[in-house]
Amino acid sequence: MKKELQEHDNGSGAIVRKNMDPINYVMNKSRKKAENFVDGVREHMRLGLKFSETVKGKLSLGARILRLGGVKRVFKQIFGGREGERLLKASQCYLSTTAGPIAGLLFITTQRVAFCSERSIKLSSPNGELVRIHYKVSIPLRKIKRANQSENVKNPSQKYMEIVTVDNFDFWFMGFLNYKKALSYLQQAISELKNTLQN
Repeated sequence: MKKELQEHDNGSGAIVRKNMDPINYVMNKSRKKAENFVDGVREHMRLGLKFSETVKGKLSLGARILRLGGVKRVFKQIFGGREGERLLKASQCYLSTTAGPIAGLLFITTQRVAFCSERSIKLSSPNGELVRIHYKVSIPLRKIKRANQSENVKNPSQKYMEIVTVDNFDFWFMGFLNYKKALSYLQQAISELKNTLQN
């Protein structure tokens, strides 16, 4: 088991390292993970319009994932698969729009970043009829100029991810259950594509 080093002053002004008890190390690490997860859930629920609507959407999304046999199949059904494309990460989050945040799934693959709302939204068709569709966004990685991380200055647990495209469109994602992991996979995907293009 990994031991963490802890520093303390022995009275002489010199810093002395001593091993932290492995049980304390595991408990501290588990506590930090739990706190981050709870912060993510709290932020995710805060962005929803109503608690009951948010729960209903999550249950509907969960049922869809189970019915299709996993998030990979959900991704392929919604966006289709491209040759050589691998799904790296799927994260529940919100996409910021002018009409307010939309809950859905963010898919990070080896070729693109894609978002699909968990519930359909009503839109007016060209002939005036109301139709229900899922809100979808698909951004090829080669079209991403940069991905920025941001947080609310007054409440640092509210974290945002901005994706800016080469044609200067920006997409803001927020309310992640695990922000660090989603950001890490996005940075990995962009980095791998840049390395491939340079070779």
